[in-house]
Amino acid sequence: MDLSCTPEEEEFRARLREWLAAVLPGLPDRPRPEDWPGRRAYDTAWQRMLYDAGYAGLHWPVDAGGRGATPTQHLIFLEETEKAGAPYVGANFVGLLHAGPTIAAEGTAGQRARWLPPVLRGDEIWCQGFSEPEAGSDLAALRTRAVRDGDHYVVSGQKIWTSHAEVADWCELLVRTDPAAPRHRGISWLAMRMGAPGVTVRPLRTLAGSTEFAEMFLDEVRVPVSHRVGAENDGWRVTMVTLSFERGTAFVGEVVACRRTLAALAAEARANGRWDDPVLRRTLGRLNAEFRALWRLTQWNVGEAQRSGGVPGTGGSVFKLRYSQARQELYDTAAEVLGADGADLDREWVLDRLTSLSYTIAAGTSQIQQNIVAERILGLPKGR
Repeated sequence: MDLSCTPEEEEFRARLREWLAAVLPGLPDRPRPEDWPGRRAYDTAWQRMLYDAGYAGLHWPVDAGGRGATPTQHLIFLEETEKAGAPYVGANFVGLLHAGPTIAAEGTAGQRARWLPPVLRGDEIWCQGFSEPEAGSDLAALRTRAVRDGDHYVVSGQKIWTSHAEVADWCELLVRTDPAAPRHRGISWLAMRMGAPGVTVRPLRTLAGSTEFAEMFLDEVRVPVSHRVGAENDGWRVTMVTLSFERGTAFVGEVVACRRTLAALAAEARANGRWDDPVLRRTLGRLNAEFRALWRLTQWNVGEAQRSGGVPGTGGSVFKLRYSQARQELYDTAAEVLGADGADLDREWVLDRLTSLSYTIAAGTSQIQQNIVAERILGLPKGR
């Protein structure tokens, strides 16, 4: 793996830094975490700025509306925007990092033309309708039904942990289209309009006080058959494409954020006297090594995705498994560094610590990732 940058890539970095320095000071204040309409407006406005400047979908294929940038350019973009404190994708997360790449890889020409440009411009927000009350880690146990009625599916069921549902325009939805088929073979991947009759959204409040998740009830919602991505009953394979993006490349910007947080923690420890503790210094040093290694693994995974046609492989599970644990250890250490100040909920680090608790569950539990690594990478037999 060549980690050096070409002169062209360094020129790209310089132009990006110049653009960020020019536009970031003019951004409005970020809305509070609980203000989801405000957060949607803020995040989509930033996405439009990226689009107008030519940075939206940087690594997407050209025929999907992207710039077809190299993996190194993609990583430079993530690194420089995070270092500069630029907004993250926010409410655009599912569309930009899950649904959009899936449609780019699996959708028809018409589907790509319909859904990808609004995602890149920030015109439309997507949410993820995968998990159900009795089908979380065991996603193949989902029971939401889609019955074919002419040119439509009639969908009924319940979803939970539906990310960004209350501000979304579209939902990447998994449904069971053949209840008689084996569990993994009777599932289809649909794009459902959130404003369709029969869709009810009830926000769920997290430990951190946010309502970024919701439960969603579907009562005979009509979804056009033309909104199915992939063949009928081939949704499990399409879903694996989605999850490979979710586990393989969707978290890469957060590695840079964790490294920045780690540097800030070290500075805080020096300022408040906790730096004198050799155990704490050793912990910070180990975490520094962890996140440097995770960044190198990120580079490798992105390079592998490029060589395989843009779809990340099972190496994403290795990354997700270790990153989830390292992030929790980082914010446990933050609590030690901050001491009593760590109880102030207005401090960004405190909210990040509460959020970190979900990372060993989100995008597939750590137990699921361990199974994937054991079976698909190490070649071990499936557990009984």
